[in-house]
Amino acid sequence: MLSVFLLLPFVIKDYRQHHRKLKDFLIFIPLVIFGAFPSQVLMTFGTRFSQASNAAILVLILPILTTVLAYIILREKMNRIKWICFVIAIGGVALCSTNDIRQMDFGSKYAMGNLLIFLALIGNAYYNVGCKKIADKFTGMEMVFYTYVVMVILLTPFVLYYESDIFMKIPTFTMDTWIGFLGTLTFFHNFLSMVLFFIALKHLEATDVAISNYLITFFGLPIAAIWLGEKLSGQAITGGTLVLISLIILTVVESFGNRKLKTTQTS
Repeated sequence: MLSVFLLLPFVIKDYRQHHRKLKDFLIFIPLVIFGAFPSQVLMTFGTRFSQASNAAILVLILPILTTVLAYIILREKMNRIKWICFVIAIGGVALCSTNDIRQMDFGSKYAMGNLLIFLALIGNAYYNVGCKKIADKFTGMEMVFYTYVVMVILLTPFVLYYESDIFMKIPTFTMDTWIGFLGTLTFFHNFLSMVLFFIALKHLEATDVAISNYLITFFGLPIAAIWLGEKLSGQAITGGTLVLISLIILTVVESFGNRKLKTTQTS
């Protein structure tokens, strides 16, 4: 909700500049209902009925699902360089996730939770690809804002039903709670990271953005070491380095290919 208010001034400016109409934003309703909404809700419920290690491993297939949907919906293709970078990234993430791999359990008692997580990932992939399809029509600010507006409408009944008591606890929030809520969650996660994601989506193919999801593992390792005092193993460092190398190769090659294409079109 707070992110909506942060985005509102920028969206009002875009609304006036591009002479928007209400029907222009109807596309966000199916994107949220079949994409962002199940991605958030099913992931939350799924992790309750599964293990954290299972969820961590299942999340690794998100780029694969995104790539498949990007091929079906956007007709994007995986060239040789993308496949090489994809394999290198998966190898790096596997090295970083050895603890989760050892602890994962896909037994029948976790079947429902694992299924919900998988459906959430499909929703996430659909949402990312769908947003890429309309990225040329809207600014990054607009895509985040109208996604959040629909999400707030859909999630409010769930919040009131399952978490209504949280409003009574607001006066007891400590300064650390407010810093985490307003700074880390609202500004960095729900506002800044999402806006930057959509800006990247406007300039990159959905498959490239999908592979870049593996950077979460790369940045997660040093943050855990600095913030939580966790020790980094040589294997984790190697895995993180492989992830970074794969993304650098992909970015450089894609950038060179785009410049070459623009030069050809100009000439």
